[in-house]
Amino acid sequence: MSLNKKSVDDFNAKGRRVLVRCDFNVPLKDGKITDETRINAALPTINKLIADGAKVILCSHLGKVKEGPNEKESLAPVAARLSEKLGKEVKFIADYNVTGEDATNAVAAMNDGDVILLQNTRFRGKEETKPQEAGEKFAEELAALADDYVCDAFGSAHRAHASVAVVTKYISAKGGTNAVGYLMQKEIDFLGNAVENPVRPFVAILGGAKVADKLNVINNLLEKCDTLIIGGGMAFTFLKAQGYEIGKSLVDDEKLDYCKEMIAKAEKLGKKLLLPIDTTIAASFPDPIDGPIEVSVVDANAIPADMEGLDIGPKTAELYADAVKSAKTVVWNGPMGVFENPTLAKGTIAVAKALAETDATTIIGGGDSAAAVNQLGFADKMSHISTGGGASLEFLEGKELPGVYAADDK
Repeated sequence: MSLNKKSVDDFNAKGRRVLVRCDFNVPLKDGKITDETRINAALPTINKLIADGAKVILCSHLGKVKEGPNEKESLAPVAARLSEKLGKEVKFIADYNVTGEDATNAVAAMNDGDVILLQNTRFRGKEETKPQEAGEKFAEELAALADDYVCDAFGSAHRAHASVAVVTKYISAKGGTNAVGYLMQKEIDFLGNAVENPVRPFVAILGGAKVADKLNVINNLLEKCDTLIIGGGMAFTFLKAQGYEIGKSLVDDEKLDYCKEMIAKAEKLGKKLLLPIDTTIAASFPDPIDGPIEVSVVDANAIPADMEGLDIGPKTAELYADAVKSAKTVVWNGPMGVFENPTLAKGTIAVAKALAETDATTIIGGGDSAAAVNQLGFADKMSHISTGGGASLEFLEGKELPGVYAADDK
């Protein structure tokens, strides 16, 4: 995959109508935004285009929009908050059609440096379909509003949606530029290059519940990294594949042969594959998830039949932390245990702490690991925390992301 893409620094936007696909999929409660991380992440690109004298047309999806267009999933609160953060009016186009007459007229009336925000792209319904059915007409209408296009929505870059990837062909057809924004560029620089061109030793840490979710990631990373560390619920399928008793622990019996193959592959390639050597166990999963729970620690090959593993043990935490110390690049995706529970967060905290204390480039691959690092207070110690869970996983799999692929090469 070519990762050398045109960015907002590579074209002159003065007087041009620039459509920017952002990720404003923010959590809302009673019409109020409860976490502004994604809005803040979009500001550098928007400010750059305003400073260049572009006419900035912003678009994004919000929520799943399962019940059709509705005010609860309108982007109106985002427009209001953006206006405050940018110190200038962001004109909101409330039209559920997104690209209708209201949008066309508003764009026609724009001056250089003006900003408008279109309504939730998923209100069009065709946004979320399969690539071959992606809303061609919608993509064409979006492109008709603009001269150039900037994708800055990494969280959506793995989807070939109308406003993410399909729009680019209509921009190209009219001689416009398709570029990536600063946020996308940062993701490409960190995540893309970590996998394609890492500074070694390169250590990858995978956790989370299911092996099935990370099949291709494990396979791809074994070829790229020097050490692969496995924790979380998926570790128990690996332990069972080695013939260990895992009690009532989470297991994916259909993937036992796959785990055996990966253990053999690591050996053949001369890669270190680290699995838990001890485990924190309990009689059952905590209910509620953050409620008090009685635990004990046993060796990973000695989990009693009536118990289940819910976190890595202290010896494993030390083993994993040691592996991180000598690394130059570390990618981490997925917690080591049920980190939402204070008693079962120790493994995840130990790994986060090891990453925080290393001089290596540390990259957190979105989703639950990003939530864990934020929640545990280590966020400011990481080199990069990805804004996309699904997108970062596909990057780690070595897949071409439609939103990255569609941008013009330099």
